[in-house]
Amino acid sequence: MKNIFKNFESIANIPRCSGNEQQISDFLVEFGKNLGLEVIQEDSLNVIIKKPATEGYEHAKTVILQGHMDMVCTKAEGLQFDFDKDSIKLITQGDKLSAKGTTLGADNGIAVAMMMSILEDTTLKHPEIIALITSEEETGMDGVMNLNAENISGDILINIDSEDEGTALASCAGGVKNVVELPITYSDSDTKNSFFKVSIRGLKGGHSGIEIDKKRANAIKLLGRLLENIDNELDIELASVSGGEKMNAIAKRADMVISMNNSDKEKLKEIVEKSEDIFRNEFEIPDPDIAIYIIELDESEKVFDQSTKNSVIKILRLIPDGIESMSASIEGLVETSNNIGVLETENDKVIFSSAIRSSVKSLKEELNSRIAIIAESIRDLMSEVYKEKFGKELKIDAIHAGLECGFLKEKLGDIDMISIGPDIRDVHTPEEYLSISSTERVYDFLVDVLSKIK
Repeated sequence: MKNIFKNFESIANIPRCSGNEQQISDFLVEFGKNLGLEVIQEDSLNVIIKKPATEGYEHAKTVILQGHMDMVCTKAEGLQFDFDKDSIKLITQGDKLSAKGTTLGADNGIAVAMMMSILEDTTLKHPEIIALITSEEETGMDGVMNLNAENISGDILINIDSEDEGTALASCAGGVKNVVELPITYSDSDTKNSFFKVSIRGLKGGHSGIEIDKKRANAIKLLGRLLENIDNELDIELASVSGGEKMNAIAKRADMVISMNNSDKEKLKEIVEKSEDIFRNEFEIPDPDIAIYIIELDESEKVFDQSTKNSVIKILRLIPDGIESMSASIEGLVETSNNIGVLETENDKVIFSSAIRSSVKSLKEELNSRIAIIAESIRDLMSEVYKEKFGKELKIDAIHAGLECGFLKEKLGDIDMISIGPDIRDVHTPEEYLSISSTERVYDFLVDVLSKIK
């Protein structure tokens, strides 16, 4: 069992932000080869490792264990940390495994660590196992979308990318990236104006799939409201807007730089304080610590022309965010949502990046187009083993987060699929933590299930 956390620590030492996965992919290839197993590394950096069945399991169904190698890289504001070079600093406090000031990467590094442990353990009894470790799941599932189906085939797929022990997922949402780019036209700022940076902080953020139903505030959307409030009452110029960190994380920070006459400074403070009170009142339960700060800047910047400023306000105000619809067939399940996760000002454009999720393809396409205008089944066996081990029923559920299973179904055809995982909380934030005891139980459960597939 200790090997799981030893393997996880090894993974934490390797840079693996989405889009920067060459090192972790190469590491996994070397790991498999050192075990004498067949290894395939695809151009997309997906890694496939095949372990033969143990004695007595030669004619059993082939099991694909699946997870992704990349992680969402976010850090506490002000922390000096380079995800391209620095190792994740692990912290153990009681039953919680977390990281010092950064995301932990248990989503989905713990799946990779579990698969590594199963691949290297020669004492286990199991059918043929294929470990499929995909790339760039967090930024659009590029790895699974580019998977060469000729490299892999199996009868059962167990995805280890869920975050609630005791719940097996039989359905998930499909996702799509939506990026709106607004060209910037600049104009000269009034030389009498002063520049101010207005910042929204104190939000919880979180996973845009799993925690979208918690109705937490999105800092980028709040920024749009605040900007409109200020623009309605003061003669301001807009120099830049920014916010969020990852498209699939609820934005917990946002900033804008504005220019205006210094004599309006007290009025600006008054508008900001009023907006802060309104936001805190609206999100009193899910996000009680919303705070807005004003800093006067020494240097001037280029400013947007009036038309660009108005377009930024309109897009921020009109772009959908949060839950769009709930499932009519599964109580409490979010069916369709959008998360505007990243707002950037580049040299010649403002970029609005959103993650659209829906379990209904047509609704996903409809939401995408609207923004453009502005299983005898593995489930039965798992349920039986879970009840036998823990004396309670395994919950079979659906999730609004986007798993790779939907794309794999298209690639691999008619195959039993299910998703499990240990308890992971505050995913995609620096407060992310993993339950150690839950990880041990889920691994033990997974090994037992494999031993009963004959």
